[in-house]
Amino acid sequence: MKLQDVYDARQRLAGITHLTSLEHSHTFSRIADAEIWLKCENQQKTGSFKVRGAYNKIKKSVLTNNVKCVVASSAGNHAQGVAYAARELGPEAYIVMPLATPIAKISATESYGAKVILSGECYDDAYNKAMSIVKEKDAEFIHPFDDGDVIAGQGTVALELLEQMPDLDAVIVPAGGGGLLAGIAYTIKQIAPKIKVYGVQGERADAVKRSFIQKKRISTDSVYTIADGIAVKNPGLLTTGLINKYADDVLTVTDDEIAATIIQLLERAKQVVEPAGATSLALALNKKIPELRGKKVACVLSGGNIDVGFIHKIIERGLVSRGRQMQFSVILTDKPGSLESFSRIMALQQANIISVQYDRVSAELSLNETILHIACEVSGFEHGKKLIENLKQSGFHILFDR
Repeated sequence: MKLQDVYDARQRLAGITHLTSLEHSHTFSRIADAEIWLKCENQQKTGSFKVRGAYNKIKKSVLTNNVKCVVASSAGNHAQGVAYAARELGPEAYIVMPLATPIAKISATESYGAKVILSGECYDDAYNKAMSIVKEKDAEFIHPFDDGDVIAGQGTVALELLEQMPDLDAVIVPAGGGGLLAGIAYTIKQIAPKIKVYGVQGERADAVKRSFIQKKRISTDSVYTIADGIAVKNPGLLTTGLINKYADDVLTVTDDEIAATIIQLLERAKQVVEPAGATSLALALNKKIPELRGKKVACVLSGGNIDVGFIHKIIERGLVSRGRQMQFSVILTDKPGSLESFSRIMALQQANIISVQYDRVSAELSLNETILHIACEVSGFEHGKKLIENLKQSGFHILFDR
């Protein structure tokens, strides 16, 4: 791979992809103790950076090899990137998705004109089916990350960053298979090697981090994270080599940190960002890189295609992790007035009850007792702590709280 490949990719993408904004945030800067800038790839065409690599790869293949058919296996952003690029450039497109893919993602991909085929229970099954279609149709497979032309396309994000803010100190980049991180790290280190490049993964989907530490490709047996866009067991061989050579470090964030960051982006920046895209800012806000204190840091918000059917779960998790929502259980004497007394204290403490569940059959209860399982909204951890203290001082027995 050469730097010229990235410049060539930018030429192919001219007039196709958006020059996404680089926005400064005073709020996030204060929280992170650094100057935080948001690279808004969540506002990119098709909703993520993936269209850069897909379009660059397909256009080059059309121009040099007269490719008539392309195939991809993906249940996410890569599918839409390939479908869009194929529609614009002419080849027939087949996208293989696992059977459990949400209908919204299938519809979004089909809306760009691709033929969607559902096959298998996981990505590996879909990949195997895609390979059979490649042979059947004499098509070209468009890999989501482990391809030089795809990586070069993703590297155009770095060219934009360097032009938008030449005096950046660091960039934080989400990493799954590693295409975006490899492209950005390689490009920045060729042009401005003093700028630090950090990758970020979900805590329980950390194959790229492990590969970076051991300086060879490491696969994981399983992945579990709400950031499904970067939940990859097997990073690429090409991407691993580039990341291990050019990135400065790869770190992780927890699902709670990701969920809390999604809420902060909604509330403070009015930005809709999917879990994978929020990992970069989550890393900065949780101050996991102490040397960035006071530095100018760009966080790449890599995508905004959040599943509407899943967003309420993420928001609820984020509210709990930020102390804005709490759950606890309280024992009441099963007699008239007990609930009224409890409710009065909740009202006086300005806690908003979301749900109440009665339990009269727990082994922990005497015959005249009942348990209330409470979920409520509070303003933060201190407010929640004060609420529990007041309930205890008023004689209520709190079994547990969180």
